[in-house]
Amino acid sequence: MDKAPLAASNAGQDAAPASLAVILLVSVLVVATCGLIYELLAGTLASYLLGDSVTQFSTVIGTYLFAMGVGSWLSRHVRSGEMTVFVRVEILIAALGGWSAAGLFLLFPLVGDFRVALYALVMTIGVLVGLEIPLLIRILRHRFAFRELVSNVLTYDYVGALIASLLFPLVLVPKLGMIRTGFVFGLANVAVAIALLIALRRQERIWRDMIAAVLVAASLLGGLAFADRLQRWSEVAVYNEPVVYARSTPYQRIVLTRQDGDLRLYLNGNLQFSTRDEYRYHEALVWPVLGRVAAPRQVLILGGGDGLAAREVLRDGRVGHVTLVDLDPEMTRLFRDTPQLAQLNAGALASPRLTMVNADAFRWVREQRRQFDAIIIDFPDPTEFSLGKLYTESFYREVARLLAKGGVMTVQSTSPLIAPRSYWTVASTLEAAGLTVRGYHAYVPSFGEWGFTMAAHVFPSDAVQLPKDLRFLTPASERAMFDFPPDMARRPAPVNRLDNQALVRSFAAEWGRYES
Repeated sequence: MDKAPLAASNAGQDAAPASLAVILLVSVLVVATCGLIYELLAGTLASYLLGDSVTQFSTVIGTYLFAMGVGSWLSRHVRSGEMTVFVRVEILIAALGGWSAAGLFLLFPLVGDFRVALYALVMTIGVLVGLEIPLLIRILRHRFAFRELVSNVLTYDYVGALIASLLFPLVLVPKLGMIRTGFVFGLANVAVAIALLIALRRQERIWRDMIAAVLVAASLLGGLAFADRLQRWSEVAVYNEPVVYARSTPYQRIVLTRQDGDLRLYLNGNLQFSTRDEYRYHEALVWPVLGRVAAPRQVLILGGGDGLAAREVLRDGRVGHVTLVDLDPEMTRLFRDTPQLAQLNAGALASPRLTMVNADAFRWVREQRRQFDAIIIDFPDPTEFSLGKLYTESFYREVARLLAKGGVMTVQSTSPLIAPRSYWTVASTLEAAGLTVRGYHAYVPSFGEWGFTMAAHVFPSDAVQLPKDLRFLTPASERAMFDFPPDMARRPAPVNRLDNQALVRSFAAEWGRYES
């Protein structure tokens, strides 16, 4: 782009249209809102694709703020034509920020080290955003006293940050999704550039910059129109399977794929079940517990929003009532109201014997006073600290308080073969909470060797009663699950506490070695 056309605008600020100052102040609000949205998009997308939301958000935010500082420092080298630079920075940010989510999704399966692409984009957008506020202050300095200028700019900047932080989790991700959100806010950036160019149309030769802005706006509108297709392309590339359902909720990204009759559920990119072998997992999760409880009248399921664990529990005629606590109402609605998925869980989530509670289990258990004869804990793996809290000593102490004297509970506990330290950390933590534990494992082809940890105040009996029509478990195979060969045998493992989150770190390290 030619830098000459707008160069004189700063020397003649007083000759500029009266509306220019208003547009520039409004642009502060847009700049702040859009900048934070791009930052949140990068952090959320990194969490979905790479896991460990605390690490991803920390590193993305730190990189972005550092890049903004670099941009602010670089602004001192813009000695003339501030309006020219500002308009063109807006156009560049609109293009990069608007396409950021779609581009990163599409790049993820194609590049060897996704983090390089991620942080290169975060750095570039951060530097450009860092340029904007210093340039705006210099452009506006002729219209406001210094104190008033700084007050106005900071006020609009902070208000924009508040708007972005509220809109992103409550409206944008659940309603628009990440790809559409990027395009919408890219259009907001380019709209600022176009508004400024129109305000200056009688003073400057703007046609080259206007053409660039219109082209960027057209690309963003095209991306917005084809956002669903772009999302499908990216997810098919990520999962290498046809995607039949995909939706972002305030809590997670839900994706269902189907290939050759195999339906699979992914949450934030992590496989939760395959219809080819989920029965192995859920029979192993549920029946060693129910089979050891003489009268499991009241059963609590924490997690398991797909209703598959509830299906197994409700097969037991001795069960009078099931309480299922799952954080995400979209997840439970999907598996309750979609006929094919409801058929998969045998209509468990609509059963009159089941009460559905959509709540944070960590808070919910602290507020409860009633007790349960059996407790099934089926949370996703502790890939991040928000999930790791559900594997801590303090959480298990609260769950133990809800477990009846003769009751039994079980926890899905990752693979004792791939992540033995993580697996036995769950056992150590349950013991620290005052429970007696017994580990067991089962082979599930989609996951490999998978582990569970059974716990009780005092185990009522070692004898187990199983239905005769189970597809996987028999009395003999159930007994064999409690035998651990040397490569999975118990080893020293720390207690997972809220203040150390040892499990999240060991899980990331062990699975990282396996997947590298």
